[in-house]
Amino acid sequence: MIKSLYVTLICLLFFTSSKAQNWAGGVDDEAFHFGFMFQYISSDYKIFKTTNWRNPYRDPENGNFITDSLYSLSSPSAKGFGIGFVSNIRLSENADIRFTPGLSFSDRYIDYNYLDPNKFKQQAVQTTLVDLPIGIKVKSDRRNNFRAYLLAGGKYSMDIISKKKTDDSGFALLEKFVKNNKGYLSYEVGVGFDFYFEFFKLSPELKLSNSVGNVLKAENHPYSSPLDKLYLHSIQFSLFFE
Repeated sequence: MIKSLYVTLICLLFFTSSKAQNWAGGVDDEAFHFGFMFQYISSDYKIFKTTNWRNPYRDPENGNFITDSLYSLSSPSAKGFGIGFVSNIRLSENADIRFTPGLSFSDRYIDYNYLDPNKFKQQAVQTTLVDLPIGIKVKSDRRNNFRAYLLAGGKYSMDIISKKKTDDSGFALLEKFVKNNKGYLSYEVGVGFDFYFEFFKLSPELKLSNSVGNVLKAENHPYSSPLDKLYLHSIQFSLFFE
């Protein structure tokens, strides 16, 4: 998929650079303008384990072991998508403030590999997030209908998934869920390109996002107890239309 995106960007660059018209020039001169976006998201956890994470889990009521010893813990990449809006404030010819609130849908996974391979378990952490990112966009000078830019900023994310989907209060210990905090902060850095067309500007952007602190909601059950901290890492490919 990444190779296809590169080919698309090269074609767009060739197309826009070959045009003499100063298309969509007005949008960058406005003090304030809006747009919308679509996102592809790939996310995973950076896992910090407790000191005794390998130990079998002991039922606190009867003292019996109910899991095997753990062999490894890992977090495979999970795909998701998002939609949102763009609010852009012009600071100068080469700098903007960007506020890009959006709604993202992206599950995350944790794989529990036990010494007995038949007891493999994958935990899915379901999330529906309201993202509130704000950042500084530093732009190169415009060359015909193209310019590049760098982006840096922060983001507050709030999980709005229904409590019914995460309520495991009546579940057996081996059916419990791993949960995240309802809200957390992240820092973001990215790179992108502005392509100017006749009536709009298209901006493909690649951005890295990492949570500032631990996103794990600690609980006492077989799947949360081996985890000390979870840090969220995301790669986002966005298309902005302005």
